[in-house]
Amino acid sequence: MIKLEKTDGFRIVKDWLAAKEFKPFAYQQEAWQRIINAESGLVNAPTGTGKTFSVFLGAVIRFINDNPATFQSKAKNGLQLIWVTPLRALAKDIGRAMEEVINELGLQWKVGIRNGDTSTAERAKQKRQMPEVLIITPESLHLLLAQKDYPAVFQSLKTIAVDEWHELIGSKRGVQVELALSRIVGVRSSANQASNIEFQPSNLSIWGISATIGNLDEAKDVLLSPLKTKGVIVRAQLQKQIEIESVFPDEIEKYPWAGHLGIKLAEKIIPVIDNSRTTLIFINTRGMSELWYQTLLNVAPHLAGAIALHHGSIDMALRTWIEEALHEGRLKAVVCTASLDLGVDFRPVETVVQVGSPKGVARFLQRAGRSGHSPDAVSKIYFLPTHSLELVEAAALKKAVSRQFIESREPLLLCYDVLVQYLGTLACGEGFYPGQIFEEVKRTNCFSELTEDEWDEMLYFIASGGNALQQYDEYKKVEVLNGLYKITSRRIALRHRLHIGTIVSDNMMKVKFMGGGYVGVIEESFITRLEPGDAFTLAGRTLELVTIKEMTAFVKKSSKKNAKIPSWMGGRLPLSASLGKVLRETVSEASLDRPSLTVSRKTKELNQSSTANDQRPIELQVLRPLFALQKTLSHVPGEKELLIEQIETRDGFHLFVYPFEGRLVHEAMGALLAYRIGRLLPITFSIAMNDYGFELLSDQPIPVDDSNVYELFSPDNLMEDIQRSVNSTEMAKRKFRDIAVIGGLIFQGFPGEYKKARHLQASAGLLFNVFNEYDPDNVLIRQAYAEVFSQQMEELRLRDMLQRVQKSKIILTYPERLTPFCFPIKVDSMRENLTSEKLADRVRRMQEQLNNLS
Repeated sequence: MIKLEKTDGFRIVKDWLAAKEFKPFAYQQEAWQRIINAESGLVNAPTGTGKTFSVFLGAVIRFINDNPATFQSKAKNGLQLIWVTPLRALAKDIGRAMEEVINELGLQWKVGIRNGDTSTAERAKQKRQMPEVLIITPESLHLLLAQKDYPAVFQSLKTIAVDEWHELIGSKRGVQVELALSRIVGVRSSANQASNIEFQPSNLSIWGISATIGNLDEAKDVLLSPLKTKGVIVRAQLQKQIEIESVFPDEIEKYPWAGHLGIKLAEKIIPVIDNSRTTLIFINTRGMSELWYQTLLNVAPHLAGAIALHHGSIDMALRTWIEEALHEGRLKAVVCTASLDLGVDFRPVETVVQVGSPKGVARFLQRAGRSGHSPDAVSKIYFLPTHSLELVEAAALKKAVSRQFIESREPLLLCYDVLVQYLGTLACGEGFYPGQIFEEVKRTNCFSELTEDEWDEMLYFIASGGNALQQYDEYKKVEVLNGLYKITSRRIALRHRLHIGTIVSDNMMKVKFMGGGYVGVIEESFITRLEPGDAFTLAGRTLELVTIKEMTAFVKKSSKKNAKIPSWMGGRLPLSASLGKVLRETVSEASLDRPSLTVSRKTKELNQSSTANDQRPIELQVLRPLFALQKTLSHVPGEKELLIEQIETRDGFHLFVYPFEGRLVHEAMGALLAYRIGRLLPITFSIAMNDYGFELLSDQPIPVDDSNVYELFSPDNLMEDIQRSVNSTEMAKRKFRDIAVIGGLIFQGFPGEYKKARHLQASAGLLFNVFNEYDPDNVLIRQAYAEVFSQQMEELRLRDMLQRVQKSKIILTYPERLTPFCFPIKVDSMRENLTSEKLADRVRRMQEQLNNLS
């Protein structure tokens, strides 16, 4: 443990905390001392144990130590602390907590917020006089680097905190942070004043703050790579107590299907809401959150005015009001998405409900930690399944949480599109000298393997359009003036600043009332499928589309009952590898014969029930009828088994495979298996999948048996077979659209004049074809293919799965009818051809027929 120095700052802060009857944790004091020593590192502590204050108070103590006689009178000190946060919703909370400390200690510090919601007037005020603390998103930090004279902003800077680093690492926003840090460190280092002086880290401290991540050491190294220092990890030796309670249906469906059950259980969480001061109800998608909000109001009208809806597409003013009301305890419940995953300490949230599987242990822990959000409080979370098999995931989550078996977040490498954007950002402001920036960029983890040839290619690209686009003046954005790369065109600079960022989604359309008033935003692809007069829900309201003008949908209030639920891209979360591993273990437990548990209609009694000789999780006991039927009809796979079912129905011949690896891996594996079978016999398949398994459907018998099954699941020649099994060129073309937007090849339009998504896709497709023909080795083209294999198809995880299968026993069964395991996959395959109402009717009939046969 580091020796604590009894400095003025230490004494003042500890006395202030003591007056509030708070005592700092040992890990907080260690972090303070290391910050005083100008060290860098990563703070790791459970949600709700004071991570924010472990770094913020360290920066305050450092300032007091530097100014012991004048710390309460010294004003206009310049930027002392940059606080990088991944979510806008966090900024006000963090700022409020910081201002409370500043006011009570008598400091003259100002706290500023810089994100997409910050007004032009506030930005101008910050430019004239920087606050001592700037809370900022990665995108806005890059915007700061795009303004003139930005190096002067960082001269007084002592500390950079990157909050919720586990949310950023492994994403392109994390790469943005790496690049921004490399520039700030460069500005502060002697290498910027004299290029012949060896790089030396300045007295700048960089600190990451992380709650839940598996590869903590790697996360620290990635963050601190621009400093060329190992740094330290400050760990809180605290065990946050988490209680997980599943909500059970009155009857377990033996033939479950995804999505419908959750709403049926809505009434069961009303007592939870009524008996708690404040409850967060986490829904995985924005569309389902709209449906849940309406459902809760229908089943519990007394909650009107006491319940709110919060997600990223709701008007910012309404979101801010909800956050304020939540902070003050004026709301009884909030239905939310990941928009409220993260937050500062001491929020008055008593209970959390997770609807549907979060598909990851870290995400589940993060959400659980939002309840009892203080160091000594118990975090209580209810798990409400959206179909009965998700109860197995609940049991797996309990096991994973008890083992602290948390996902790693692998850092991204060589994101050329982000680097191209970053070079444009620097060129907008002061401009840059390539030799200097190349050395800085190479110090980041993401670009440590960047070659000089690749660097030269990107410089050539931003200055002339590269080999493929050099004939078009539109792509000659950066001028070279005596070796300085700079954007001199005000129009090009404006266009670039408008689109700094790495989050690419479908174009958003504003939704406004005819009489004035902003509701929120919705994706163009959804709204353009509606006709005037159609009703849909947004921000918890039922709205009727009146007309679409430019990029705005004008609406009026509606009382129609058949309102459509909006869909947003990226709605389905894939099952994580960590949770998949524990899920296979849990399913294996379910295969063991145990006495049955009588299902009570009262959830509370059910959770307290057990049988003397069955020590399995309560969820597996409750699901025994489903697993008994699965075992009767087919097999329940053990941890070291792979189950394959071949079933013939009037629809054709089905092959169901259950690796329990998540839908992305299953999609790739389905295509791979179809290709390999096709080499044995000319045959056509349709493919469906969920997180548990996948289906191949054909109109002729599928030649898979004991003689060839291991060969079909071989990892040999995997990359070659993947490339032949899917249209990788078409997939790369779709991926290239995002890369082209981030890299500045496609301009999305000025505010209010955004191009339609199909025009963007057409532009990207055209550029992709041009590059393929005239510059096939272009780094952006290579990146598109790499992202298809590594992210969309999870090639490494697929390879690991195939290697695991080779060491496992493959069980082939031939059920005479659909089984509980294959039924939800079969239903998913029907979704595209049926409306939700018709699908529900069809599934109900199928369930009745199958249950009658049982």
